Amino acid sequence: MGLTPILPGTLATIVTVMEMTERPKLQPMPPSVLRLARWNEPRPDVYRGLFRRVGEPWLWVSRLVMDDAALTAIIHDPAVSIHAVIDRRGIEIGILELDFRVPGACEIAFFGLVKELASQGHGSWLMAQTMMLAWRKDVSRVWLHTCTFDAPTAYGFYQKFGFTPCSQAIETFDDPRLTGLIPRDAASHVPLLGKVTVSER
Repeated sequence: MGLTPILPGTLATIVTVMEMTERPKLQPMPPSVLRLARWNEPRPDVYRGLFRRVGEPWLWVSRLVMDDAALTAIIHDPAVSIHAVIDRRGIEIGILELDFRVPGACEIAFFGLVKELASQGHGSWLMAQTMMLAWRKDVSRVWLHTCTFDAPTAYGFYQKFGFTPCSQAIETFDDPRLTGLIPRDAASHVPLLGKVTVSER
């Protein structure tokens, strides 16, 4: 065995694909003060704002580097279902994005709440909502991916709800904290190595 170096300013994470191929048994809906609201054809800037609030601590960058045309093609596709999680004040504090573009399958493309709501039981409520929406009559596989930059509890959380690992891959990308895409102090659990290449926000 040996170590494989990565380029300066680059990050590498292990991505694990997890799947569920049988519809789970119905369970009582966990209580929550939150609600789910469908977003029909959201504006790219509005979508990115919520995406950033939820995903910045975990280095979610894929939708931030897309131009408006590429992003709109996805989030306005009728086979992509986007929902915002709303708190009792009417503030959007979470995102659920389901992708049905592959026949017979549903990808949980994005699933998350703002970091401040961690470990309060809201994730179980959101997953219960997800299962209700993902398992349409024509769906035989629900899948997602998690990675080593996600919350340490993410993998176990998905296992708890019946997802099993089916493949892994290594993903590399430019560190967005060095390019100025997200703040330099985001994702403190991921080492920051290198110099900023553009002026910081």
